[in-house]
Amino acid sequence: MRTSFLLVLLTLGFVTLLHAQPKNYMIKNNFMLGGGITYFDMISDNFETKKGNGWLISTGIGAYLPHKWYDISYNIQLMQNKFEVSGRVSDDVTGNEMVEYKMFAAQAGLVFHINIIGANLSLDLGPQLHYNGELEITDGVKENYFINGYESLMASEITDINKFNINGMAGVTAGFGRFKVRAQYIYGLLNSLDKLNKKAIEGAGEFKGNPIMFTAAAFISF
Repeated sequence: MRTSFLLVLLTLGFVTLLHAQPKNYMIKNNFMLGGGITYFDMISDNFETKKGNGWLISTGIGAYLPHKWYDISYNIQLMQNKFEVSGRVSDDVTGNEMVEYKMFAAQAGLVFHINIIGANLSLDLGPQLHYNGELEITDGVKENYFINGYESLMASEITDINKFNINGMAGVTAGFGRFKVRAQYIYGLLNSLDKLNKKAIEGAGEFKGNPIMFTAAAFISF
């Protein structure tokens, strides 16, 4: 009788302990590879600008968290962006000829995917660390053009901009299975033109500009 009572207690204790254990979840990791297009502009009161088109290659690692309302991914993007600045041929001639600049850049970011419809639709938010090279004038003939709004500021004098920035990103990811499409709006929080303020540019005043970008990409996960 005593043995049976102890057996019942042990059984109840085991069942209670079993139910008290945390539930195990299968966290899935995947590798992502894709590419797309960019629409880039430099928002500044110093220049009259026009957004341009570019391209990007994207790769990353994602973690699917079935017990959470969000997923996480780490992404790296390599890209070439273009935009235009209003200029003129000579410092004493009125004109409006756009000078096109291109810029190679890399971005690394942590993305939180807020699941709206499971793994098929999510709202994406996260920070990015941005690095870019100097601006390059795509048409060498226009290197000696003058920037409108300034008497003697030349197009070649504004190419050496800040290399680092911190971006805020918001976007949407949608798709089925391994195939997804993603759209992102990216805003540079720091002044990309601050380096120009350290130059002795006569009558230029203070330079301030924040890069903005819209990207559209498709990718496959493995």
